[in-house]
Amino acid sequence: MSIQSNIHLKVKVYWPLIKSLQTGLLLMTGFTGFISSSCPVMNWRMTLGLLGSLFLTVSGSTILNMVYDRDIDSRMKRTVHRPLPSGQINANEALLLGLTVSLLGLGWAYILMPLYALVVFGGLFIDVVIYTIWLKRRTAWSIVWGGISGGMPILAGRVLGTGRIDDIGLLFMLAILLWIPTHILTFSMRYNEDYQRAGVPTFPSQYGIVPTRLIIALSSVGAALAIGVGIYALGLSWGYLRLLAVLTSGLLGLAIVSIFRPSEKINFGLFKYASVFMLGSMIMVVIGAMP
Repeated sequence: MSIQSNIHLKVKVYWPLIKSLQTGLLLMTGFTGFISSSCPVMNWRMTLGLLGSLFLTVSGSTILNMVYDRDIDSRMKRTVHRPLPSGQINANEALLLGLTVSLLGLGWAYILMPLYALVVFGGLFIDVVIYTIWLKRRTAWSIVWGGISGGMPILAGRVLGTGRIDDIGLLFMLAILLWIPTHILTFSMRYNEDYQRAGVPTFPSQYGIVPTRLIIALSSVGAALAIGVGIYALGLSWGYLRLLAVLTSGLLGLAIVSIFRPSEKINFGLFKYASVFMLGSMIMVVIGAMP
């Protein structure tokens, strides 16, 4: 086997460890926070530094989560074929890779700006230590901390552009925090049996399906309001707010239908649309804030 083929094979095996779609969405939120600052130092070097440091840190934290949760993944039909539970990758190798990639990302972030690095580190620490190691197996409310860590990239991007933590950055972070339940809880309802088999507490298993759907609807409204206030505070035109209202109506409509006419199709549609909603909102902020 040639060196090129061997590298290709390695990348193919290791790539699923970083959950590329999830990582890509978090990179998009970080870029959005950065662009929203309309900072005069925005250039390709800063942009590359932002995306590179976030990619490494987010990927590293995801790998570390995969290492710690490999026993859970081995008991779930949805995840049993992932590289670690299936034995394709040695856990010690993955642990070393996760730590190395995380440290490289944090080091790069520190070179860019110490405060930015602190926010990035906060996201990694909350995600790996507080959410995954401490709370995920203990309480369904762990998703709140997962939401905070998910909101750190957009706050970090804003901090890198402005040099400080401001109200707009916190609003965008809150929007991500409130969006997480729509994304995660619909997923946990779809794979409720898997989570129960793995012994992971979820809202559907602890509080029931109907309260979970109500929480999804309320959190969807909260996420839309937080993004809307953030867009207004940025001074973007009313056209963007009207477009956000259209996106929100779809999200809220699906959430309401899932309460009164629940079905697997509606639930999965809400899960998919939640990502579209967040991605669309981020694109609006990027386009509207660009100088």
